[in-house]
Amino acid sequence: MPANNHELFEQAQKHIPGGVNSPVRAFGSVGGDPVFVKRAKGARFYDEHDQDYIDYVGSWGPMILGHAHPEVIEAVREAAVNGLSFGAPTVAETRMADLLCELVPSMDMVRLTSSGTEATMSAIRLARAHTGRDRIIKFQGNYHGHSDSLLVEAGSGALTLGVPSSPGVPKAFAELTTTLEYNNLEQVEATLKDIGEQVACIIVEPVVGNMNCIPPKPGFLEGLRKVCDQYGVILIFDEVMTGFRVSLGGAQGYYGITPDLTTLGKVIGGGMPVGAFGGKKEIMQQIAPAGPVYHAGTLSGNPIAMAAGIKTLELIRTPGFYDVLTRRTQTLCDGIKAAADKTGIPLTVQNAGGMFGLFFTDKDCVANFNDATACDGDAFKRFFHGMLEQGIYFAPSAFEAGFVSMAHEEADIQATIDAAEKVFAQMAS
Repeated sequence: MPANNHELFEQAQKHIPGGVNSPVRAFGSVGGDPVFVKRAKGARFYDEHDQDYIDYVGSWGPMILGHAHPEVIEAVREAAVNGLSFGAPTVAETRMADLLCELVPSMDMVRLTSSGTEATMSAIRLARAHTGRDRIIKFQGNYHGHSDSLLVEAGSGALTLGVPSSPGVPKAFAELTTTLEYNNLEQVEATLKDIGEQVACIIVEPVVGNMNCIPPKPGFLEGLRKVCDQYGVILIFDEVMTGFRVSLGGAQGYYGITPDLTTLGKVIGGGMPVGAFGGKKEIMQQIAPAGPVYHAGTLSGNPIAMAAGIKTLELIRTPGFYDVLTRRTQTLCDGIKAAADKTGIPLTVQNAGGMFGLFFTDKDCVANFNDATACDGDAFKRFFHGMLEQGIYFAPSAFEAGFVSMAHEEADIQATIDAAEKVFAQMAS
């Protein structure tokens, strides 16, 4: 008989700091022991005791087709037979670049990386080189990976741990990062009026997925584009999470905004480690070896990630794919909201495309960091563990978005709504 989750977690902590390789997995903000996953298929994963869970984490976004999609797995098998990594150019890299530039109109050229953190770090370096400026602007609760310049009031695991700024980040790095309130265009305008000539770039999650799911207010992204043009600032959309999640063209296609640079990850690897950054040709041609801005990576564009990603992108181009995905997400959100209303539990539900967020608050709209952190964390913990007992797996943090895949059938969504009704009734009693 395999060890239970508690025993497995204790074993993991012997040689892994905190027992996990990414902080939010440790259940630190919800309590209890993390579920150790053995396998996954479709909308479900299975723990070491073969207990199944309907999964709304989806490896934090990339499993848009569901786990272990047979065509993606077969593409990986075929690629793996020929070798795992070459450190040399492959036709698959060219195919991926062509696909990305075709599907994301703002991208004339793209450079592949091995992670989203690497992509955002490199995009910022490129923006600084292109403008000759050092300062960057980011937003409270937006998470762009764990590079030094960006761990200043970050979201996701940083918020979950209650550590907005990580120790070990030099003060000088933080001094070059100005952090503003998301969805507050007036604050951005005032800041650029004051220091616009110092600012290389504004980097933003167009739909924030790292303080749960917070869409932009009408006019916010449009306003960022306008002021960036006014002050010669590079606008970077961090679409590591939203890219191919909210629409085929990402959040920028969904909202009709054209950034100068875009970072991508998750979906473009189909579940394999991957990242990318791309944008206007005149900016991207400054990357080595075409230009002087250095970026390199042994595993960048590795053939296994390319095989999984290319097949995923081909499959999600099916006509009507996003209409169905969005409709299923909306059905889930409406059902959970109705279940909460029935029992008098204050809950606000927000969604964009295949992303959604649950906020235990009586506010009609959660728009920024302060709104998100003011929600009822204890209520979320009770809901999380109640749903887990019902076989429903949500993100183990009140600051993480949820994800619906095409593998979530109507029966899965209804089972989730039914479970929510039971849990809310327990919470209200």
